[in-house]
Amino acid sequence: MGSRTLNATRYAALGAALIAMSYGLARFAFGLYVPSIRADLGLSPEIIGRVGAVPYLSFCFASVFAAGVVDRLGARGAALTSCLFGVLGLLVISQSQNAWMLAGGVFACGICTGLMMPALSGGMRAAVRPAVHGRVGAIMNAGTSLGVVVSVPTALWLASQWRGSYVGFALVAVFCALLAWWFVPSSAGMEYAGENSTGSLSTGRKALRRLALFSFGMGLTSSAYWVFAPDLIQSVGELPKSSSAWLWLALGLAGLAGGAASDLADRIGIALTQGLALAAMSASLLTVALWPGSLSIVLASAALFGAVYMMLTGIHLVTGVRLLRHHPSLGPVIPFLAIALGQAAGSPLVGILETRLGYVDAFCVIAAIGVVLALSSRWFPTTCPEDNAE
Repeated sequence: MGSRTLNATRYAALGAALIAMSYGLARFAFGLYVPSIRADLGLSPEIIGRVGAVPYLSFCFASVFAAGVVDRLGARGAALTSCLFGVLGLLVISQSQNAWMLAGGVFACGICTGLMMPALSGGMRAAVRPAVHGRVGAIMNAGTSLGVVVSVPTALWLASQWRGSYVGFALVAVFCALLAWWFVPSSAGMEYAGENSTGSLSTGRKALRRLALFSFGMGLTSSAYWVFAPDLIQSVGELPKSSSAWLWLALGLAGLAGGAASDLADRIGIALTQGLALAAMSASLLTVALWPGSLSIVLASAALFGAVYMMLTGIHLVTGVRLLRHHPSLGPVIPFLAIALGQAAGSPLVGILETRLGYVDAFCVIAAIGVVLALSSRWFPTTCPEDNAE
């Protein structure tokens, strides 16, 4: 069965759908179900923090080998492998009886996440002209928000039935595997007709190191919200269980704005965009920590966080692809690996801080880290659009 030809718009839509499953459902929807999972399995915040770090670690493991997997299996094979790990992980989560089994499920989901974007970026080289790589990549990246939004209705109507929700997510992953097999180009090594292979941007090690450092810091800062915000508003703010679903809905819908990250960064400057977004992320952490019992403020905080998180990941993705435009399957690996390492470090850190200081002070400490990063954004690596790469 061969892949079908897609234009840039359709490839962006396909990529967004696959990212919605691999990032939205297999990875970040976990935070939405943390309160119910904690209650059913009797897990402490510190234990759930450690479990929450596992998918980030497996994401890092997969990311290290992702470019090699894409080169060996092709973009289609790598995307299909990602989907199958998603099916496995989501099913294991649905049947979890203890923290160890839960950790095994989220470990497989992390591998799913780590393989998907490199596979899609490799396929993009064969399917999409270089001039729009940044825009297509940012749109695909915003697919995370679609997955988060899809998970919300199940949490609203089946708040305590997280096992059934994860079985449903596994079925979505099966469908995504079929999409990957049918539409993703089989080879990541082909160049788009008209691509000038001599126009690649030389990569500087200093620029890549700076990108990795900012990505790590952003990942650490964001981990507090992804893993603990739903539990914060219920345990401290005493909001009902359904409030977590509304928080996720606001976060996911606002996150769709992240598709404009590439165009916005090219218009006002990538360093300024990055700094403003990091400052806004810190503001979202502070507001949810200081007013966890006000649903309107919580939803505004979630919307702000969703928009700036997707914008930041889009900026880091585009920067990585432009710095490594001669090897697009490797482009997402450095920033996304660093983000995952930051989230792997941040999740248990927030759990420990919560145990010792409480949620409010823990979120304030993490927000302060985000402010320091925002003030340092003048050192974020700058890249030029790919319009001249053809």
